[in-house]
Amino acid sequence: MGYQRLPDDGDLPPQRIFDWPCRAWHWINALLVVVLIVSGYLIGTPLPSSSGDTSSLYVMGWLRFAHLASGQLFALGFLFRVYWAFNGNQYSWQLFLPTFWKKSWTDGFWAQIKWNLLLLKLAPRYVGLNPVANVIMLVLFVLPSLLTILTGFAMLAEVTGHDSWQYFCFGWMVSIFGNTLDLHLLHRLCLWALVCFTMSHIYIAIREDAVGRQTMVSTMLSGIRQYRR
Repeated sequence: MGYQRLPDDGDLPPQRIFDWPCRAWHWINALLVVVLIVSGYLIGTPLPSSSGDTSSLYVMGWLRFAHLASGQLFALGFLFRVYWAFNGNQYSWQLFLPTFWKKSWTDGFWAQIKWNLLLLKLAPRYVGLNPVANVIMLVLFVLPSLLTILTGFAMLAEVTGHDSWQYFCFGWMVSIFGNTLDLHLLHRLCLWALVCFTMSHIYIAIREDAVGRQTMVSTMLSGIRQYRR
C-alpha cells in the first residue's frame, strides 16, 4: 500500500520510507536545480558587460556550459527517477501518481489542507508523502521538469543542427510551437514554476519538521521517519 495515514493518537515506531537511491537522487537533483535556475536566469537576463578581453573572461560561455551540463544530468536523473518509481519500494511512485481515486487519499488531502491553514490542532501523520505534497510534487515539479527537459533539448537541437540526434529526438517540439520564441517562453515559465516549488518545498519541509509530528528533513537524509505524539 503506497499511501497510508497513521492514527492520530499513540506512539508509532520509526519506519523506513526512502531507500538510498531515492535519497541520493533527491540531493543531487536539488543541486542541479539550483545551478539550472541561477544559470538559466543569468542567460536570459545577462549581467552588465565586463571590461576586458571576452575570450579570457568567458563569463557567458561558462554560464552556458554550466546550464547545458546540469540540464543533461537533470534529464538523466529524471529518467532514473521514472525507472526507480517501478523498481524502488512501494513509496517510490508517489512522486508521479497521487491515488486521488481512493477515499482515504481525498480525506487525507482535506485534512492536510486544514492543518496547513491552522484549522487542526494535531498534524496528520503519514507513511510516505502526504496528499497535498503529492499534488504539489506533480504540478510544480514533475510536469515543469518534463517540459523543461523537452523544451531545453528542442532549443539545443536548433543549435546542433538538423542532422543531430537532438533534433531527431526533440525537433518535433519546434514543429509544435512553430518558433523558438515560444519554446523559450515555456522554458522560462517552467523555470519560475521550479523556483516556486523550491521555495514552498523548503518552507513546508522545515515547518513540518518543527511543528508537525513527524520528521521530514532528517528522513531524506537517513530514510527513516520518526513520529512524535
